Amino acid sequence: MPRPARPSILHRLALPLLVVGLTLLGACSDTTGPDGNGDRPDPITALPRQLTAAEQTVIEQSTGFGLELIARAAAADDRPNVVLSPLSASMALGMTLNGAAGGTFDAMRSTLGFDGLTQDEINASYAGLIDLLVDLDPDVEFSIANALWANAGFDFRQSFADRVTQSFDATIETRDFALPATLDAINGWADDATNGFIPEVLTELDPNLLMVLMNAIYFDGAWTESFDPAETAPRDFRRADGTTVRVDMMNASEQTFPLGHGNGWGAVELPYGGGAYAMVVVVPAGDVVEMIEDWGPADWAAVRASLTEQEVDLLSIPKFTIEHDAFLNPVLADMGMGVAFSSGADFSELREGGGLCIDFVRQKTFIEVDELGTTAAAVTTVGIGPTSFIGLVADQPFFFAIHERLSGTLLFTGVVGDPTVRDGGPGEGEGGCH
Repeated sequence: MPRPARPSILHRLALPLLVVGLTLLGACSDTTGPDGNGDRPDPITALPRQLTAAEQTVIEQSTGFGLELIARAAAADDRPNVVLSPLSASMALGMTLNGAAGGTFDAMRSTLGFDGLTQDEINASYAGLIDLLVDLDPDVEFSIANALWANAGFDFRQSFADRVTQSFDATIETRDFALPATLDAINGWADDATNGFIPEVLTELDPNLLMVLMNAIYFDGAWTESFDPAETAPRDFRRADGTTVRVDMMNASEQTFPLGHGNGWGAVELPYGGGAYAMVVVVPAGDVVEMIEDWGPADWAAVRASLTEQEVDLLSIPKFTIEHDAFLNPVLADMGMGVAFSSGADFSELREGGGLCIDFVRQKTFIEVDELGTTAAAVTTVGIGPTSFIGLVADQPFFFAIHERLSGTLLFTGVVGDPTVRDGGPGEGEGGCH
């Protein structure tokens, strides 16, 4: 059966470059201008403080994680559009990392790109990054929220809870996962944290789960230079299989944008607000999935380094709205943290004695791009459950047999319906010959 077409270059590359350095996707489709009245905001040309060495390492290494995540997800997903948030996935897994130990900790740390950093350094870097990103541009609304939901009766380590609340500013709630109200509360949290753009992250909640860790990000702001809606017009968009579809294309001419090109690709950067945040669009000469397959931080750095201000004859980009929902277990396992999903997982820093594994990592994303800007939201949910049980629990009526294994002779057979009854007395009936 032929593979479905992968139509939209922009759809597939809108969020792969979400958190790489400080060039982030985001913004809004309902603002009237960068500051609400159409005036251009003051440009932001420097960070408010210098990054620590650990923060710099986390940002650089997270770039590799984000690029590998989108490349593997795009190659494995038959849907035409794949939209992911590396930041949201990294932060949710970063919280979970605080419960890991031994080889599980090493595997997760390596997959996230944090080799060589201690847990304290990783946590401090996440905390610093949250503080830095949220308040970076007054003309862009960017929020990060973290939450931990524990099933009633689950005895998790207080030290784990302390690290997650202190470093990730996470809220902690203990609820009965068997109650429908708990599922409503979890979905309600996601709805609030994304301003209603992701109203539901779970359709059901397994009562056997022990914990759910969640990260939500929301970004809302306008283009620094908006597109004129009067210039938007239908145009053919060529899918990967050569077929075309009509889409509304936003157009700009005789304006200045950062443009660049490299080996088989062209790129443009579209700033938001004061320019600290921007969308980078990379259009390849060939297949986009093949282009990003082997990309790493150096390739992304080459894209950014190629960008120079140029006046364009024409810049044409489609309007689009995409919702994406994906379970990331297979991708993350292929990236090196498969042990975290197995019965051999070691989460003894989360609960004394461990016996836990990651049941699922699920991410839902939303993105809308129009003439005024972009709205983007993501929620990553990590479910923690007991390790897969191998064995048998005879806690209901059962049959048994004692046999001689070589000959197959049955010596005793029985059905046990109540192990507490030692002698039930004789059954009904009477003896005697008739």
